[in-house]
Amino acid sequence: MHRNNGVCFTSSSFKIPLPSPSQTLASPLSRARHSLFQLLHSLRNRSLPPTTSAHSSLLCCSSLSLTAQTYNLVNAPLLCSASLSLSQPNSPDSTQSGSEVPQKGQSTTAGRYDEERVLISEVLVRNKDGEELERKDLEMEALTALKACRANSALTVREVQEDVHRIINSGYFSSCMPVAVDTRDGIRLVFQVEPNQEFHGLVCEGANVLPSKFLEDAFRDGHGKVVNLKRLDEVINSINGWYMERGLFGLVSGVDIFSGGIIRLQVAEAEVNNISIRFLDRKTGEPTKGKTKPETILRQLTTKKGQVYSMLQGKRDVDTVSTMGLMADVSIIPQPAGDAGKVDLVMNVVERPSGGFSAGGGISSGITSGPLSGLIGSFAYSHRNLFGRNQKLNISLERGQIDSIFRINYTDPWIEGDDKRTSRTIIIQNSRTPGTLVHGNQNDNSSLSIGRVTAGIEFSRPLRPKWSGTAGLIFQHAGARDEKGNPIIKDFYGSPLTASGKPYDDMLVAKFECVYTGSGDQGSSMFAFNMEQGLPVMPEWLFFNRVNARARKGVEIGPTRLLLSLSGGKVVGNFSPHEAFAIGGTNSVRGYEEGAVGSGRSYVVGSSEVSFPMLGPVEGVIFADYGHDLWSGPSVPGDPAGARFKPGSGYGYGFGIRVDSPLGPLRLEYAFNDRQAKRFHFGVGHRN
Repeated sequence: MHRNNGVCFTSSSFKIPLPSPSQTLASPLSRARHSLFQLLHSLRNRSLPPTTSAHSSLLCCSSLSLTAQTYNLVNAPLLCSASLSLSQPNSPDSTQSGSEVPQKGQSTTAGRYDEERVLISEVLVRNKDGEELERKDLEMEALTALKACRANSALTVREVQEDVHRIINSGYFSSCMPVAVDTRDGIRLVFQVEPNQEFHGLVCEGANVLPSKFLEDAFRDGHGKVVNLKRLDEVINSINGWYMERGLFGLVSGVDIFSGGIIRLQVAEAEVNNISIRFLDRKTGEPTKGKTKPETILRQLTTKKGQVYSMLQGKRDVDTVSTMGLMADVSIIPQPAGDAGKVDLVMNVVERPSGGFSAGGGISSGITSGPLSGLIGSFAYSHRNLFGRNQKLNISLERGQIDSIFRINYTDPWIEGDDKRTSRTIIIQNSRTPGTLVHGNQNDNSSLSIGRVTAGIEFSRPLRPKWSGTAGLIFQHAGARDEKGNPIIKDFYGSPLTASGKPYDDMLVAKFECVYTGSGDQGSSMFAFNMEQGLPVMPEWLFFNRVNARARKGVEIGPTRLLLSLSGGKVVGNFSPHEAFAIGGTNSVRGYEEGAVGSGRSYVVGSSEVSFPMLGPVEGVIFADYGHDLWSGPSVPGDPAGARFKPGSGYGYGFGIRVDSPLGPLRLEYAFNDRQAKRFHFGVGHRN
């Protein structure tokens, strides 16, 4: 947040100090009640001492107490209270009202006169000199605040005290003194009040992140008007609420009213003094030595020294450190710093094991032909924290009856010295995948596969909130092989399998991708745009341009969720036939085999799903898909779609269930297509 320079006013040095928090109302009210009882007793018997004037005034002064808890960061309201000190003029006790101690037996007197009523003939509001108020609106505010004190009414001591508090609590007056005057027509009760000053300026100190406009809007309506302490209390609560809504450690710690109507607000904001990392043992919870370098964790934090600490920002920092994949548990503990008004942050982290060997198995999503064709075995070695800098190394081998992938992947999630959070990934991969997506099975029941050797480097960084970008350079050496692993350049129909006419095509591809993600879950909004440009560095290398875009939007409708998705792409130039867009299958148009709708230079696929909860982790789904190659199938070298009589367009619909599992959602779906064919689809994870 930007720092608030604010507006500063100059004023005289007169200040209304804040009383100490130890002040209470008990002792002053006790003395006030006793003095009032004595006066009422003398008025009742009409036997005042000779030293008492005919106008025996009952004096009551009130002191304003504005206090705020200095370290309550949740709610620190401005507390207003009025304490009363009552005495009779010319009485020996009046000079000692500040030190008067109730004598034995006074409580009995108080109890007797507490409910005794005295007839009041007239009630007036005057200034502290006994004169009429210049502002009649303030006089009406005071009279309106009175509840019990009315002309020709019999009042008790308690009722007078309560009305004094009501006048003070109206917020317009800094003091109120009830004066009882004995006249020939009866007792006249005069409330001598002192109005607050008119507001003419504001000084706010210590508010570095509070916007100036917020303060201007809060005090704009009060300029030139009498300061209302009740309204001032509301403004202070709104300022404290502004900090609380944003999770910021800040509040109004003090209020001063200077002569000339200048209000000074003192704001306490807890700035971050220091941030430290504390590693805890996974088993004992005791502090231990960590493998991760502290600076690797600290650079992930958006909270910095000198900032006002935000609990919401701290929570985001905890989530960011958790997503690094290194920590089993992360928490932030704020602690008071040595300097007043500052806070130290201690981040407690529990590290996960750095990595090791693993083995497992799975099912290739979308492969459903053959009893064992979809089974995959895997073996991997991974290290997620190389050199203590969160750098990751993965070496994996996946092998199935058809698929085979050997991959070496090295990732540095944040290049040292870069302030844009740029990551770097180096990839080396040797893979073999079925060629059935584009070329299908041969008429002689033979099959072909596509072998690829790939090496490249990619750089990624966040562009804006929820937006990320990736750029890279990738070299690929790819060609087709028969069942025995021998290179082939034509399929059963005589269609070419490479663009160059050689057993392998070579290409150097410049890649750019931009991705927008909403909340990150499958039902949120998503948009991805991908572009690949073949660079003909060598004359025989392929020269082409390929673009692809995907969009998804989820809408909650009661207990159900509607998910709409749309994807499309186009490729121009000289490219390998097996790189054509394949339409149909588990992740495309359900109801068809993989790639059975079409394969072309262009395509568009739309899908809609309605999912609803059923039982525990099981949910049901109803779906409909449609895909089209935009009449681009014949433009693919060798027209593999036309040779296999692919329709080029088609739709499917059906229903299914999904179950949450540690591997991701398990999807079992039954679909019908527009050619009256039916098909089961099984997949692991969300659809692409």
